[in-house]
Amino acid sequence: MEEIGAFEAKTHLSQLLQRVAAGERFVITRHGRPVAELIPYGERSTAEVEEALACLRRLRTRLAKAGVRLDDLHAPGETLRDLAHRDHR
Repeated sequence: MEEIGAFEAKTHLSQLLQRVAAGERFVITRHGRPVAELIPYGERSTAEVEEALACLRRLRTRLAKAGVRLDDLHAPGETLRDLAHRDHR
């Protein structure tokens, strides 16, 4: 996937949209760090969504069998939202 800077993406948005409509994908960066993906719009099929959910259920079952609990993953007083965004800052 091609990387493109945010300024260049803003400057050439029309051309990028044409290329995306043709199937290309881009990672938009800010100061060299990825911040977004520009990909063709497409609805997900029901089968894809169901497979993703089944995969998550299998993972949850494996973790439970291994004794991993959600409460073990976050610090006292930390919310699940805090946990999800812990390393994002």
